[in-house]
Parts: sequence; structure tokens; C-alpha cells
Amino acid sequence: MKRKNIMFIAVSLIIAFSLSACGGNTEKEKANEGTTSDESTQMDHANMDHSSSGEVPNGLKTAENPTYKIGSKVIIKEGHMEGMKGAEATVVGAYDTVAYSVSYNPTTGGERVTNHKWVIHEETPETGAKPLQPGTEVTLEASHMSGMDGATAEIDSAEKTTVYMIDYTPTTGGEKVTNHKWVTESELSPLENE
Repeated sequence: MKRKNIMFIAVSLIIAFSLSACGGNTEKEKANEGTTSDESTQMDHANMDHSSSGEVPNGLKTAENPTYKIGSKVIIKEGHMEGMKGAEATVVGAYDTVAYSVSYNPTTGGERVTNHKWVIHEETPETGAKPLQPGTEVTLEASHMSGMDGATAEIDSAEKTTVYMIDYTPTTGGEKVTNHKWVTESELSPLENE
């Protein structure tokens, strides 16, 4: 009799653990269903290398008359990652180019990154001088995120614009981000007292 009780308890525990593991996945899936595209984009950017050396790709042209000049203080209106939206930033570079949002499978494995903003035309060097159309496949030469450099990507959208390199401190706290690449002109607004 004791042996049957022990066996019953053991089987019950195994079933309970199995069901709780399944329940955990279901809760995670439900949580992801309610996630907005902005939140998904921020999660996709969790591995983003926020700071950079400040080096720019060959052939990238400095903007002759940017809306925000180097040294300007701005507010970031759109957040590619947590702590970016609403942060005060300083412009450290302004360049005229075509900015692309791209989707790609990281060379390091893992889930596909969708709608990554931004990769610039000069970070797709084998494509020539003409702007790329949505749907075009390219090889990336950018290291904003782990697994990006060398990845095959699809262009989701293209925008001829001025892109900015900025320094900012995340609104969530933490270390200052330096030489962040890239934000577009439409993602910035002037600091009111500037």
C-alpha cells in the first residue's frame, strides 16, 4: 500500500511540474500577444551596441545644412530601445544619406530581428550608389547589434534623410551612450531652451 501511495505522489508531482511548465509558456505567449510593435522593436534591440567609436562608413557625406547642427541639444521623440524616448541628447554628427529599416537573421543565431532602425546606405556597400527599394536583399556591414555584421537582410523601408549620431543618457538611468548610430531627423525635436 505504501509503495502505491509513493508511486501516486511521484506521478502526481511529475504531472504537476509538466503542467506548470506548459502554463508558463502559455502566459509568456499571452504576454507577447499584447506587445505593441514599438515594444517588440525595443526587445529586438536589447542586444544593440548603444555606444560606438564614432567611426563612420567610407563615402558617408557630412550634411551641409542639417536642421540640428553638431553640438545642438535635442529631445529624442522615438525610442529604438528602452530609455531612449524622451531623453535629452547632444548631436555629435549629421550626415545626408538613405536610412533603411531592415529585417535579418543574426549571424550568431537566435530569433529574426524585424524592422531594425536604422541601417544607412553606406552600411550596404555592395549595392552601389542608387537607393534600395523595399524587398531588396543586402549584406549588412554594420555592427549596431550582435550578429548584424555580415547578415543578409531585407529592406523594409527606405527614407532619404539626414541621420544623426548622438550622445545621450537613458531616461531609465545607467551609463551615458556615446556616438549612437543612427536617429533620423523626424525622430528628434529641439530642446525648448535651445
